[in-house]
Amino acid sequence: MNNQTFQNISKIIARDSKSTTYKFALLRGVIDLIQENSPYLRVSGDRVQIPTGLLIEKWLLYYYPILESDPAIPQINGSANLAFREPFMQLIDWYRPRGGFSAFYNDLKNKGIPATIQVPFFNLLKKIRDTITTMPMKYTGRSISDAYYSIFEYQNKRLRRPEHLDLEYLILEFGSFSIPRDYYEAFKILGSFIGGQDAIMFKWAEFSVNASGQELSVNRVLNEVLKSPITARHIAESKKLYQDILNTQGQVYCVWTGKRIGRYALDHVIPFSIWKNNDLWNLLPAARNINAAKSDKIPAPELIERQRDRILEYWEILHKHQQQRFKKEIQVALLGNHAFDTWKQEGISQLQNSCNYLIETRGFEAWKVRQY
Repeated sequence: MNNQTFQNISKIIARDSKSTTYKFALLRGVIDLIQENSPYLRVSGDRVQIPTGLLIEKWLLYYYPILESDPAIPQINGSANLAFREPFMQLIDWYRPRGGFSAFYNDLKNKGIPATIQVPFFNLLKKIRDTITTMPMKYTGRSISDAYYSIFEYQNKRLRRPEHLDLEYLILEFGSFSIPRDYYEAFKILGSFIGGQDAIMFKWAEFSVNASGQELSVNRVLNEVLKSPITARHIAESKKLYQDILNTQGQVYCVWTGKRIGRYALDHVIPFSIWKNNDLWNLLPAARNINAAKSDKIPAPELIERQRDRILEYWEILHKHQQQRFKKEIQVALLGNHAFDTWKQEGISQLQNSCNYLIETRGFEAWKVRQY
């Protein structure tokens, strides 16, 4: 195991494309199985073999309460449904008057799935297996490799119709998959932090719940702990201030392309979702289609260098019109111990360093302007 493995994991979490929650469920499931030290895990050379049925069980446990939830909890972008939603809802509807989630899991682990619902449940298992193996397993790691199945390898097995459909059948009959041993070791050490169960914020919330005598819930505490002092109103105020300044200039140019623009968006250079920073220096005017294309990506250091003069032009405008605020904000965020009179050189340099860190170490996707 080496630093590259940890960097790859960070890139997969931050950069791999996600249109559904499948990749989250895949990584969470694998981490849970490793953290539980399942006796079915087997080291074979430089890879670790895991029964696919154990992962299917995890998906059943993750998605059951989500799909049963009212109001609905979105799991996929757009109007499409999860690939296994229809057979899963059959299972949920059947168990609803018979004890619900707990009754289902008790049957799966101990009694076996009743004959009445066995065929629909068998179809659900196959649908979940096919979803796992042809979607997240196939595409996970595409941010670090052009190859499909670059992390996960799947060994299929011909299914036989079950006489007794339970967890043991799942484990024995649904084949196996493997991951590189380096990833196994990384998940073994840091998996609980990646998955969130041992994350500082979760532990903080658990402590507060216990200290309240169980009067509070983890969800409520997390909502409060994660609150940001910067609200949508504050963002709107900063953008209004900037727009008022730009309106005095007569002409506005896209910071990333240099093209003159009539209608523009104020782009957070380092996205607000990544760094809750609403400083004026971090807001730069961009063409709306460029801003949409950039989204939550991080400007590549070479792009910042190429557009250095345009960035500095806008910073100079801000310095002229909002001298005190601009000075305070850029000193704290970018200059640090450097004297303010070096703000142009050091500001650009530190902005590049920050973006490079987010791309190379944290794993966020780099953005380089295409011509539009």
